[in-house]
Order: sequence, then structure tokens, then C-alpha cells
Amino acid sequence: MDMIAFIGGGNMASAVIGGLVKSGRRADSILVIDPGAAQREILQAEFGVRTLAAADASMARAATLVWAVKPQLFIDAAAPCAPFVGNALHLSVMAGIRSDAIVRATGTERVVRTMPNTPALVGQGMTGLFARDAASAADRAQVEAVLAPTGQLMWVAREDDLDAVTALSGSGPAYVFYFVEAMMEAAVQMGLSAEQGKTLALTTFAGATSLAQASPDAPSVLRERVTSKGGTTYAALTSLQASDVKALFIQALKAAQQRARELGDEFER
Repeated sequence: MDMIAFIGGGNMASAVIGGLVKSGRRADSILVIDPGAAQREILQAEFGVRTLAAADASMARAATLVWAVKPQLFIDAAAPCAPFVGNALHLSVMAGIRSDAIVRATGTERVVRTMPNTPALVGQGMTGLFARDAASAADRAQVEAVLAPTGQLMWVAREDDLDAVTALSGSGPAYVFYFVEAMMEAAVQMGLSAEQGKTLALTTFAGATSLAQASPDAPSVLRERVTSKGGTTYAALTSLQASDVKALFIQALKAAQQRARELGDEFER
């Protein structure tokens, strides 16, 4: 079985490793490079994978290399790896690091850049993927096999599209948590407990998204079915429309997209 090496053993790497092990990959075919002794011990104890504190020649056996370090640490992390990883397929789960930077740091064009989100930690993630031209169909299939246990995958044709993916799904869980917080505060103001508000909000979000996924109808149609003129939902939506919440939310998403673009520019310097 081909070896997969992870550079960085944090939360996202752990999510991917956990999915691979659960799906049947042998733990001894996974190598993790992480300077943190405590994190290496956790990975060894939980998954039985091999770990190293620093890159060495054994990395040359890796057919796939997963970059999972913090973006600001990438250049320093890549330098000691570069002599050993020129023949590997490179898969990045780092935010903000464009594929050009990975090519320059590693010397290979076989790069797939991805934008996952935190629900990958529970197998419910949404990951956007972009492959450079040098990544073959077999390379893309290998990436899909590595990431499939984390949730759903969506390929994009242009790397710039990952900035939109970042704004929509990469940052998206925070928007949901933000609305859940608001619903919890509203629950308290209405006389319920915060815990009751949390249960009501989370169950409602989960149920509504499941219904939207199962239904052939557009979200606008599903919304209209819940909205009787003069009723409670109508009152809430009318208040939201009066405050132009939809336009403000779209504006917020575009701000996230722009910031993703700026971060990529900053790392290119």
C-alpha cells in the first residue's frame, strides 16, 4: 500500500487520518511530520500512525503528501521536505496558500489545492478542490479517495473559484454558529433557557437543511410554504426584509471572498 505523508498533525489532518483509518487504510501506511511531541503522541495513541518530529529521507516513499500546516508556517515547513518529495502528489488543505507557491516550494506541478471546512471533523464537511494541469485523472481520484471520508467534495475549474468556496463553505460554519447564538439570545429574551434555545436552533437548522437536500424544490419555494401571509413567519421575514438582511449577508460573503483573495496575495509576496 502506497504511503501517505502528512506535514502537520492538527485538527484537519486528524480528521482526514481518522477517516482513512476508519475506511480501511493501514495505519502503518500513514506518516505524520509534526514538531509537537504531545500531538505526535495523540496521533500515535488514537490512530497508530507513524510520526516524526522532522522531515527525513523516509518521506521519499510517500506517493501522496498532504500539506496541513498553518499557512504562515508553510515556507519553513517545506524547505526540509523539498529534497524528498518531488515525485509525490501534493494535496494542500491550507487556507490562503496558492498552488503556485506550493510548486515553487516543492519543485513539482502535481498539486491539488483544497478548501475544507470544520464539519470535516465529524465527517460532514464540504471541500472545494482545484487541480493543476499536471495532476492526472488518477491523481484526482487519489485525492477524492483521501478526502471522501470527511464529507462531500466539489471540484472547481479555476483556482480563483476557491476564494468563493472559502467565503461560502470554508467560513460558512461560523455564519451558522452566529445565527444559532442569536437564536439562543432570543430564546432567553422570550423566557426560555439558553440551552432550550440551542436545542431548538440546532435541530431546526439540521432539519431544514435535510429537507432542502431531499426536496427537488428551490429553497425559495420551501420558504414560501412556511410563510402564511399575516402569520408568525411572515412577521419575522418582513422584519428581516425591512432591515435588508439578505443584501447585508451577501455583502458579508463578498467581504470574505475579497479577504481570501488578499490572503493569497500576501503569501505570494
